[in-house]
Amino acid sequence: MPRTRIPEEVLSAAHDRAAARAARDWTEADRLRGEIEAAGWKIVDRGTDFALEPAHPPTVEDAGLVRYGTSAAVPSRLAEPAVGIATVVIVATDWPDDLRRALARLEAHAPAGTSVVVVADAPSPEQESALPSETDAVEVVRTSDRLGTGAAWNVGIRRAAGPVIVILDTSVEATGDVVTPLVGALDDASVGVAGGYGVRSSDLRRFEEAAPGDVTAIEGYAIAFRRSDAADRGPIDEHFRFYRNLDLWWSLVLRDEGEGRPPRRAVAVEIPATRHEHRGWTSLPDAERERLSRRNFYRILDRFRARDDLAAG
Repeated sequence: MPRTRIPEEVLSAAHDRAAARAARDWTEADRLRGEIEAAGWKIVDRGTDFALEPAHPPTVEDAGLVRYGTSAAVPSRLAEPAVGIATVVIVATDWPDDLRRALARLEAHAPAGTSVVVVADAPSPEQESALPSETDAVEVVRTSDRLGTGAAWNVGIRRAAGPVIVILDTSVEATGDVVTPLVGALDDASVGVAGGYGVRSSDLRRFEEAAPGDVTAIEGYAIAFRRSDAADRGPIDEHFRFYRNLDLWWSLVLRDEGEGRPPRRAVAVEIPATRHEHRGWTSLPDAERERLSRRNFYRILDRFRARDDLAAG
């Protein structure tokens, strides 16, 4: 791939910043760093020298196939009128058999009016071979680099056409119609988020699995919300590259009506589905998944630490 050309104004700002750092003018150096980053570049200091890199992977096109470098580069449908009853978003990365199973069972049971968006987040070659053919009801959106779960969810949300978005993990095998009960739960205006698997917490620090009914948050195995709410309350924080705890954070965002106002509900409903091994979890060493999970959990605390009104459900 040819090297990306650095714009002259960015290179000039980087040299000016190096001079400011040499003069210990940290205020000016910080201002110039902000200017460089606003132009879509990041600067890496190497002693008295520096290197410039694109702030995000490039969007590339090859033989008419586009691979997007950021979620923001993906054309959005959110301003268009909703059609159908729901869009199911599935993120594909490294496990082709799981993807095939999830898509086959969804196709067998999803009601008419269901569209599907498969976000191929820089999939492995094996996963690439398992991607479905595009039809009027199925779209595949590819990225040029592994953007992470938060960004992949944003990609799927931007391409969703249905009034309800259902994010379905590839570890979930539908044994019946999982879409209709989730859409039905959101017919109640007091419900902000629904799903097949809920958790409860009394303090937003410790969460445990909960039976169907009102819960604190919905797990990302099967999580449903209104497209209009995603447009109003998104985009999702893309620092959630690892999937763990993103679902809790997004559930609370969807429920939150502001301090002093009653939050909306999170409702877990029974869906006909079987949960299989979640390879995004089991494929990592214990220490690594614990580190990534903890880092994500701090993002929940940063935003909702004092929001006891969101606990318990």
